Amino acid sequence: MSLMDTLAKYGQEQVLRFQDSLSASARAALEQQLSQIDFAQLQRLTLNQDAAVDWSQLAAKAEPPPAVRLDGSHAQYDPQAALAAGEQALRAGRVGMILVAGGQGTRLGFDKPKGLFPIGPISHRNLFQIHCDRLLAVMKRYGVAIPMYIMTSPATDAETRQFFHEHDRCGLAEDQLTIFCQGTMPAVDAKTRKILLASTGCLALSPDGHGGLVAALEKSGCLGEARARGIELFYYAQVDNPLAQLCAPELLGYHLLSRSQMTTQVVKKRFAKERVGNVVMVDGKVQIIEYSDLPDSAAEQTDASGGLRLWTGNTAIHVFDRLFLESVVQSADGLPFHRAQKAVPFIDESGQLIEPRDANAIKFERFVFDLLPLAERAFVVEGDAAQIFAPVKNAAGASVDTAAHAQAAMLNLHRSWLLATGAEVPENIKVEIHPDWALDGSQVKAKIQPGIRFATDTYLR
Repeated sequence: MSLMDTLAKYGQEQVLRFQDSLSASARAALEQQLSQIDFAQLQRLTLNQDAAVDWSQLAAKAEPPPAVRLDGSHAQYDPQAALAAGEQALRAGRVGMILVAGGQGTRLGFDKPKGLFPIGPISHRNLFQIHCDRLLAVMKRYGVAIPMYIMTSPATDAETRQFFHEHDRCGLAEDQLTIFCQGTMPAVDAKTRKILLASTGCLALSPDGHGGLVAALEKSGCLGEARARGIELFYYAQVDNPLAQLCAPELLGYHLLSRSQMTTQVVKKRFAKERVGNVVMVDGKVQIIEYSDLPDSAAEQTDASGGLRLWTGNTAIHVFDRLFLESVVQSADGLPFHRAQKAVPFIDESGQLIEPRDANAIKFERFVFDLLPLAERAFVVEGDAAQIFAPVKNAAGASVDTAAHAQAAMLNLHRSWLLATGAEVPENIKVEIHPDWALDGSQVKAKIQPGIRFATDTYLR
């Protein structure tokens, strides 16, 4: 079937309304974009013919997932055994790192990829540098090379590649860094369900969500490359969390001991309707119900001790078996799409750019946590939010998840390491610790003399 026939079949001929004014190369580029679209799938999505989820019914059956708790309750595995198993996997070169970095810093008032946002409280290192420095410190500790796979989006790919080229890959060796780009989905008009144009020769496309990870890993060759390197486990984190403990051996160890295919690190929710995904067990399968989909009646349920029954907040930190990801390459096409109403600039019928103030379009994206129900075995490990979770999502002045909140969390963590050694750090003094100087509290203790006092802001590196 020709392109014109396909467009006619699905009522999307309007995308070629300006083709006569395009150069040959521009027309070819537009046709290339159109060739990537599964129009049958898009039609099902726009007509709401894909399988709808009854979140109320799902939430009514939801139970707390199998998990290792911070307080030691429900512990099936010894923490020291988990630490040893994770360290052994790291030293054996079985672990690779996936960093998801497809987001722009728009909500932060930052017009660049979020990974370039300067977050170091004293050093002003950006998020990419924070993560690379930590990964390099882990490599140094365990005497191993750990490949970093960074997933970008079309909006962040070029600037991300340029940054790593200009900054010598932030210290990573050439064979330790692979940058690959996720796929896209077209935005459609919320009323007409027609695909929107961003310009006369370009569709209004948006990233297909972090759920596009599996397809992008396969398409880019990263899965095959990891297999050839002997990588059996992927540690996954998102770029906007500067406290993410990359390749943490204990989490890796729990994943291995539990024979999990996909393990999720969570934190205890601070309140019932906190804006985090809820990790739950439904019909024997671990999965996530977004905060916006969880009915109040389920969110506010308490257990015998008075705590939240559904207590698990998703941190977007996971461990995957490589074999599991390979097994779901095809199944990933069946991951559900989530819809979001957004204000999307578009070209109208006269060729004028319209920039709506209110939501006018539907965007479609997949979430990586929807892989959880596909896993035969999934596991959950609770972490201390003060040590592992400080996402940078909102502009200054918001009540949560701002850069100021993340910087305060970083400083508080580093202060706690110093105080544990007997050092004195007044509340008004900032101390930032570079991971090459000390990766954690145990390394700080080996370097700091008890009683030392920090009288000025200090960057230890």
